[in-house]
Amino acid sequence: MGSLVLKLNDEQRDRWAIDGYLHIEGALDENEVAFFAGDLDRIRLLPGYEPSGVQLGHYERIDHAVDTDPEGFMDRRILLEYGQHFIDLIDRPNVFDLIVDIMGPNLMLSMTQAIVRPSTDKFAGYTHTDGGEGLREIRVTETSRPLAMKALYLLSDVTTRDTGAFTVFPGSHVRPFPWYRKPPLNPHADGCVQLMGRAGDCFLFSHSLWHGPAANHGGRARKTLLYNYAQMFLRSYDHGVLPESVFAQCGPRQRRLLGDLGHAFRPGDYFYVPTDQEAVILGG
Repeated sequence: MGSLVLKLNDEQRDRWAIDGYLHIEGALDENEVAFFAGDLDRIRLLPGYEPSGVQLGHYERIDHAVDTDPEGFMDRRILLEYGQHFIDLIDRPNVFDLIVDIMGPNLMLSMTQAIVRPSTDKFAGYTHTDGGEGLREIRVTETSRPLAMKALYLLSDVTTRDTGAFTVFPGSHVRPFPWYRKPPLNPHADGCVQLMGRAGDCFLFSHSLWHGPAANHGGRARKTLLYNYAQMFLRSYDHGVLPESVFAQCGPRQRRLLGDLGHAFRPGDYFYVPTDQEAVILGG
């Protein structure tokens, strides 16, 4: 567990406050991109949590992805059980350092997810906030630490419009947003921006930023990994279903980010952090 030393520069700090997202180029190297992209082909054939026939936003355990084609759709949760490489992404220094600088040390990992969006004429894209219905109407100021944020790792090049690009409404994390309009705003609405990036790039963004995938007409699937982080007092997406075998493979900081406070539960936990919280998260 090394010390966290990387900080946002002044331009990044302004971009985060004004736009609600950051673009980190080359967060994963070429070999890592190839490895993770190939591993998603393996994972889709294994049991896991997928949104199959359940309420929107909910996942159930199924034997394999509904579409077993490597270029087909996949939305897989709870990635940590599939190998040490997914665990090690939890606190990857060149990304996690910046997340801690933005959120502060009293945070947790709240969700892991892999999404493959195929090239198709049947999906037009959509926009949303993370955190369910409640976060649509909860906003913080430009100078506040976010309630929650996400790291999105591109495993595919996205260099032209409508190839599954990560799409955002810059600044929507701190101002009212007309989510209730019919039809709803979409990735081609005024003010929406399709963000271009190379495989290995990472986008950091606030959960309250309106965002979503654009349509993919590019002829090949777009693959991404997503790691969600939240302040500790919030409810996690995934901790209730993590197997104990995952904790056995984690270092002290990773265990803390997964909810292990070093003692049996007692009232007040997660709202009030352990006295060694900064030492465990910041390292050194």
